[in-house]
Amino acid sequence: MKKKKVIALIGTLIVVGALGGAGYYYRSELMELLPFFQTARSDDKVYVEKLSRVMNTYTGVSNRYNGVVESQDSYEVNVDSSRTIDEILVQVGDTVEEGQALLTYDASDIEMQIKQANLELESINNEIDNYNKQIATLNEALGKTTDEDEKFSLTTDIQSLENSIEQSKIDLESKNLEISKYREQVEDSTLVSKQAGVVKEINESGTDANGNTAPFMTIMQTGEYRVKGSIDEQNVWMLTEGQEVLIRSRVDEAKTWSGTISKIDTENIQQDDEYASSYDSGTVSATKYPFYIALDSAEGLLLGQHVYIEMNEGQEEVKEGIWLYADYVVQDDTGAYVWAANDKNRLEKRYIELGEYDEALGEYEILSGLSEDDYITWPMTGLYEGVTAVTDASEVDYSSPLYNQESTEMMDEGFEEIYVGTERPEIPEGAELLYDVEDTESFDAEAVFDTEVAE
Repeated sequence: MKKKKVIALIGTLIVVGALGGAGYYYRSELMELLPFFQTARSDDKVYVEKLSRVMNTYTGVSNRYNGVVESQDSYEVNVDSSRTIDEILVQVGDTVEEGQALLTYDASDIEMQIKQANLELESINNEIDNYNKQIATLNEALGKTTDEDEKFSLTTDIQSLENSIEQSKIDLESKNLEISKYREQVEDSTLVSKQAGVVKEINESGTDANGNTAPFMTIMQTGEYRVKGSIDEQNVWMLTEGQEVLIRSRVDEAKTWSGTISKIDTENIQQDDEYASSYDSGTVSATKYPFYIALDSAEGLLLGQHVYIEMNEGQEEVKEGIWLYADYVVQDDTGAYVWAANDKNRLEKRYIELGEYDEALGEYEILSGLSEDDYITWPMTGLYEGVTAVTDASEVDYSSPLYNQESTEMMDEGFEEIYVGTERPEIPEGAELLYDVEDTESFDAEAVFDTEVAE
């Protein structure tokens, strides 16, 4: 009798055959052996993060919408359709002050009309002077004549001229008013802003981008801000006026502002995707309705700044202890666990004790088993104990089999190559299993089994 070392492949076949045979028997036992096969065939690495960092990273359980900061109100600038615009003095995005010139009308036609009116005015004045001279002549003749018939005729002519003078005076007054209006139009050829703000839109054609009738210019008032978002018609029921929301910076998600939904404008359809929900399908033709957020405070926000809108479900509340997003927690027959790095930087199932569950945020309280200094990873499909854990994501090879196959495919394809279709080998009597499949660190490929076999 003497001892013979059985090579790793033979030992592997014995273990797999004993557990699996020619089919998929004892699948749970095979899963326990999965670390052995994967460790033997790959150099997989997974990225782990410190638990304290994971806890401070908002994972989000509610829909998040895109929004933009705008003024609390805006005013529309309409132009005189009967006049021709000479020059637009501002552009979209310009900041304007109250009284600042926005555009000028072409006043050349009006100036010509003023000149023509002045000529007519001069002509009327000349007529009045001529009438007065005629009256003076008639009065002189009236004083010299003694003929009653001639006196009557002269008096009648004088009265007629006096009536003509009165009519000319009326024409004179009317022409002066006409000239005054023309001069006002010349003075009004410069259209000024009625308030301070930012030029939001200029629609020279009288229509917006969607072909709808629109004011010539829209100016957003500066001062108090609000946030505008939009939601599609399928999800508009999710929002209610008065609902509390959080506004989150797109640049630094730690910066937030609070507010409430002040208006859901279902009467105005918005067809573009400017403020689409980050969960929308991206269909441009989807009907969307704008909604508005009244802010508790706008300090730190900028007009035109793009932000995220979230329903306020308490995600900003600071809790005592360790709270972990539920999707990090895996449960099996033994209990709840997370995938954590051990002191040798290898991935392991770390069983934990769960406390309360925050349904609104989807978080578990962790009573024991983890500390904020531990490193954990997202429980993606195919993880196994013994994988190298790294804190530098650039070290991960995402082309490895671990990141490119589903768990069932990995099991079916990986194991089928070894044992499916083979006869179950018999384990020699007296064989001693030296390899603990739960301890990948102690695996010795040349000493899977130590057997004493009779020659």
